[in-house]
Amino acid sequence: MGNSSCCLRSNSSTRDDKQLSAYYEGQYTRNNQVEFQYINQSFPRDETSTNFLPHISEREVLDVGEEDPSTHPTARPTFMERSRSEIKLKDNRRSCYMLDALAAGGGFPGVLPKSLRKSSSCSTIYIDDSTISQPNLKNTIKCISLAIYYHISNRKNRGHERLMEIFEERLHPITREPIPAELVTRDPDHRQIYRFVRTLFHSAQLTAECAIITLVYIERLLNYAEMDLCPSNWRRVVLGSIMLASKVWDDQAVWNVDYCQILRDTNVDDMNELERRFLECLDFNIEVPSSVYAKYYFDLRTLALANDLQLPMQPLYKERAKKLEAMSRVCEDRLQHNMKRSHSAERLFTERRQPVVIS
Repeated sequence: MGNSSCCLRSNSSTRDDKQLSAYYEGQYTRNNQVEFQYINQSFPRDETSTNFLPHISEREVLDVGEEDPSTHPTARPTFMERSRSEIKLKDNRRSCYMLDALAAGGGFPGVLPKSLRKSSSCSTIYIDDSTISQPNLKNTIKCISLAIYYHISNRKNRGHERLMEIFEERLHPITREPIPAELVTRDPDHRQIYRFVRTLFHSAQLTAECAIITLVYIERLLNYAEMDLCPSNWRRVVLGSIMLASKVWDDQAVWNVDYCQILRDTNVDDMNELERRFLECLDFNIEVPSSVYAKYYFDLRTLALANDLQLPMQPLYKERAKKLEAMSRVCEDRLQHNMKRSHSAERLFTERRQPVVIS
């Protein structure tokens, strides 16, 4: 899957070939050390690029085992594949640490002996402050930051990355300050990614559900456009994905001019062009099924637990228990209404309950 014209060179006579040859010839050398392969997906403004887009019924059908993780509910997300080796290494180190502690005559690290343990005498229930319909915003941003970090650090074509001109921060900077050479050659830390994503989400007042959709669009872009996420383009890729996800998911979408107020060195024309090219790379396929959303939600939780991210646990109070019970009753009534009718005698009469009102 990918754009079949990604290796074509533009024949437009109005462009300066000398100026753009370094970007579209196929390789770009920087300091004679690292070579980058650019993907030429040029969509002139005076031409209608949508004429070349296939109909949804004419899209390529992938073979078994080659399903796109961003559209297929059973395909494993790409960030889980990229993080598998490091998670396995952490598990091996943790197991060796525990074996060394046992060999030294002690117990498991972090586990108190039975004589020092305390039991809860008030039957307090602690539950995770996150549900699939209302995820915790802070932890969700941390999880997608880790997923983006693994995409960058474990990219397959290191040294020969497949890039696109519109996402290159060296060609379309989002800050006025000159970009240091190490910024586009050294992999960012996951804390740096977290600070950038958190700034956008808090300033635009976006929800945690939008963060999960953002990650889905990022992986769909990397798969459809057949490009790599690297230090020189990850911020513009994340920015374009957040812009698109906020408009698709949130009822009150954030305008592109609002992002220019967050990133004050950008302009509206650049944001519009970034959004347009992002959509064209996705073939305007912005649908995210509920099964794909649920898959990414649970895989992000798995990634958080594997990286020792603490999920907030809060005591279950009476008011919150009533709200959870009301929500479960609504889902139960909806499921019972959609069930097929049966002639079983035990289902001839159902208990009538008052409608649930959740404040």
